Amino acid sequence: MIIELGHFALVLALLVAIFQMVVPAYGAHVRDPRMMAVAEPAAMCQFGLLLVSFLALMQAYVTSDFSVANVAANSHSTKPLLYRISGVWGNHEGSMVLWVLILALFGAAVAAFGRNLPATLKANVLAVQSSIAVAFILFILLTSNPFLRIDPAPADGNGLNPILQDPALAFHPPFLYAGYVGFSIAYSFAVAALLDGRIDAAWARWVRPWTLAAWMCLTIGIAMGSWWAYYELGWGGWWFWDPVENASFMPWLAGTALLHSALVMEKRDALKVWTVLLAILTFSLSLMGTFLVRSGILTSVHAFAVDPKRGVFVLAIMTLFTGGALALFALRARDLRQGGIFAPISREGSLVLNNILLTVACATVFVGTLYPLVLESLTGDKISVGPPYFDWTFGPLMVPLLIVLPFGPFLAWKRGDAYAAAQRLAFAAVLALVLMAMGWAFIHRGPALAPFGLALGVFVMAGSISDLAWRARFGSVPFAEAWRRLVGLPRSAIGTALAHFGVGMLVIGVVATSAYREERILVMKPGEEVRVAGYNLTFRGVAPASGPNYREEVGVFDVTRGGAPVARLEPSRRTYDMPPMPTTESGIHPGWRGDLYVVLGDAQTAGGYAVRIYFNPFVRFIWLGALVMFIAGGISLSDRRLRVGAPGRARRIAVAPAE
Repeated sequence: MIIELGHFALVLALLVAIFQMVVPAYGAHVRDPRMMAVAEPAAMCQFGLLLVSFLALMQAYVTSDFSVANVAANSHSTKPLLYRISGVWGNHEGSMVLWVLILALFGAAVAAFGRNLPATLKANVLAVQSSIAVAFILFILLTSNPFLRIDPAPADGNGLNPILQDPALAFHPPFLYAGYVGFSIAYSFAVAALLDGRIDAAWARWVRPWTLAAWMCLTIGIAMGSWWAYYELGWGGWWFWDPVENASFMPWLAGTALLHSALVMEKRDALKVWTVLLAILTFSLSLMGTFLVRSGILTSVHAFAVDPKRGVFVLAIMTLFTGGALALFALRARDLRQGGIFAPISREGSLVLNNILLTVACATVFVGTLYPLVLESLTGDKISVGPPYFDWTFGPLMVPLLIVLPFGPFLAWKRGDAYAAAQRLAFAAVLALVLMAMGWAFIHRGPALAPFGLALGVFVMAGSISDLAWRARFGSVPFAEAWRRLVGLPRSAIGTALAHFGVGMLVIGVVATSAYREERILVMKPGEEVRVAGYNLTFRGVAPASGPNYREEVGVFDVTRGGAPVARLEPSRRTYDMPPMPTTESGIHPGWRGDLYVVLGDAQTAGGYAVRIYFNPFVRFIWLGALVMFIAGGISLSDRRLRVGAPGRARRIAVAPAE
């Protein structure tokens, strides 16, 4: 009965979404306040109905109701409770319900917290947001219904893919979807503004908090996926330029550019055309990621293996919303005025350069990801575009971006002084140069440019600290006064500096683990010892063990350093009961200078086991940097100026009203 209630709630949500799409939009067109006012309760109602639908599906998973086809295909009675819950979104159908639930959540949040939005703009935003919900709820009901029953019900289910039975994968998809779907609000604001004829600094200030919230979720979601791939898949790496990884990375790059261009638009009433276009393209890239994952055209550990017919439906949705928004943009573009003028050397100029480099980098990832697919569809030839392409195209674009990054906060709006900014960054530059020289002098392995990359990371980190120190006037006023100034700084300024600090940490982690990684692949027998990165590892043998729904062989490695015990690592090879599938569990010893990483391979006919051992220097800086960026976004979001939005008074209209 609960399953039927969930199905019925999903159908009702579709009807409410259609109502929310049509009535407020028409009310905004004819300027009828009563029709526009229904957008808010409709958005709340739609979210409530989708929540009921999602919870009904979750209840079926938790109670192992195998009369539901989706539960029977993706769950098993022996699974731990956490993975029964996460199994709801560990498959195509259930994840789409979560997708539309998050979509409705963002719409309900605008309805609840957008009290100071102009009535027509708010009505159009919620109508556009609901139009996306209509498309995807129809997609679920017509092609991907998770509430279908089977009779007779099987005694047990097929189980969840074992590599998805992991804590990081329990939380990775919700955050990733919140990022993907969150950018729909920026898209809705852009389309609504084009419809309403209001694109100005106030619009940018309204759209920034929602964009920042989506960016935060996507940042931590990508980081969780990277962390899971690192320790679960046994590859010993943190990023593989997999097409599905790229599908989440491209909207992150575009969203980062959107955050910075919206800031210029808010402060200087400039970059209007570009900011609106970015808002449309960012969500379009999110839709493309949804298409790649669910179309069946990719073979990836991250992709859902689904019927390509579903991909055609998602492709039609992507074409409709991307093409429709771009067509509307083209019609309105001639009416947009550019706004404030600024010198190339200014804060606006640095943010424009930031946008150029980020969007070109996004374009290189786009080409590298889609070119093999397009070529295969046109000619039948299969090629792969791997890390060398991305390293030689994406990497060089990041170098000037990282060099310029610390300068931006020191430059004034409209016209800046590059020499004065360089003086304030002198300490950061000297520190980076000293560390680079030490790297070339004392590190005699790895790429020659690796010390330069590490110095860039240090420069960005030290530059962010210099920014806060300069704002608080450390060294110019007594320490107590400087501390008081630091504590009193706007939270958005602190968040910006902290986010840049996180970028520097990430750069250090990426460069260090890419350039100075050590790797040993060998066959070891019990009692044998190997030395890696100053550690001595002694293989003690393999012992059988079992878990709630798997059996495993656990290898035991005693780790010493300088004769002193350090750790006991226990990598294993697991075989799950349902579905019967082998997985690899790595043994990792984290240290201040890097991770010692051990993977147990197959038993060899001549005796012993294949073993892979890695030492990844400073690899945790990658995820710590992402975490710092996420926290920084939260600090910025807590700034009252972002929470309350733009003032209610009218500002200069930048787009001609619709006729």
